[in-house]
Amino acid sequence: MRKEIETIVKEVGRIILGKDQEIRLVLTCLLAKGHLLIEDIPGVGKTTLAQTLAMVLGLNFSRVQCTSDLLPADIVGISIFDKEEQGFRFHPGPLFDQMVLADELNRATPRTQSALLEAMEERQVSVDGVTHRLPEPFFVIATQNQRYHVGTFPLPESQLDRFLMRLQLGYPDYKSERQLLTGEARLEMVRKLKPLLQVATLKQMQEEVTKIHAADAILDYVQDIIAASRGNPEKYLGLSPRGGISLLRAAQAWALCEDREMVLPEDIQRVAGSVLEHRLNPEGSKVKSSGYLAAEQLMKSVPLNS
Repeated sequence: MRKEIETIVKEVGRIILGKDQEIRLVLTCLLAKGHLLIEDIPGVGKTTLAQTLAMVLGLNFSRVQCTSDLLPADIVGISIFDKEEQGFRFHPGPLFDQMVLADELNRATPRTQSALLEAMEERQVSVDGVTHRLPEPFFVIATQNQRYHVGTFPLPESQLDRFLMRLQLGYPDYKSERQLLTGEARLEMVRKLKPLLQVATLKQMQEEVTKIHAADAILDYVQDIIAASRGNPEKYLGLSPRGGISLLRAAQAWALCEDREMVLPEDIQRVAGSVLEHRLNPEGSKVKSSGYLAAEQLMKSVPLNS
């Protein structure tokens, strides 16, 4: 499967320049059946990344612009009375697409945030007493402005924990930015993209993730990381059991992308920053999130042979 992954990374990388590592992490998050939170300043390509990935993977895509007046029904859907059928018919909202971009999630009210995050966790929604299953695959990419921006409703720790990963794209390097200034408009390039993967193949790859072997030594390593995170409350929050499961699942997905049948310690280390940083330090910072520094310190404190 490494060949397919490399092809996808290369194609997405033609539009999102100089961010191959971030693209691989996004794919890892998707394969692990997680959801992704991207926190960064406006204009660095968060929306373009989501649109590009949806096009390349052949997924149905919808974008929700979160505002303070956005209601849960606006994203979940609503039942409308049908005169001909003399009954209510459910009209699904954008959550029923395979990839959903919730743009500026922290501008939505806590009530709307909760509706989205419940759907992410349960992968189903209930309207008027009827349960509706969400599609497979189902992948949410949420973006949020950093906390110091005006008019935001910060996500509480319990809701942040539902995201498998949190990423920052950051500014492009000098060479990539020159290409952006002189090259074709990114939106036009996105419109020309064609799917490189069948949805059935993507679902199969997701199922393969759980089959990637994690030896006892790897499980010991993960548990040592979890224990170390709980041993210093003055520095950062401790990892929940869900956080530990997320770390292992992301490492399995990374190993799959590398075309291996077992998890190596390097896989844990590759994904640790993105999986752990919003759990160790939910608030982040105005520049490089201090959660990454906390994750780095934590990983350095846990020896491989412990």
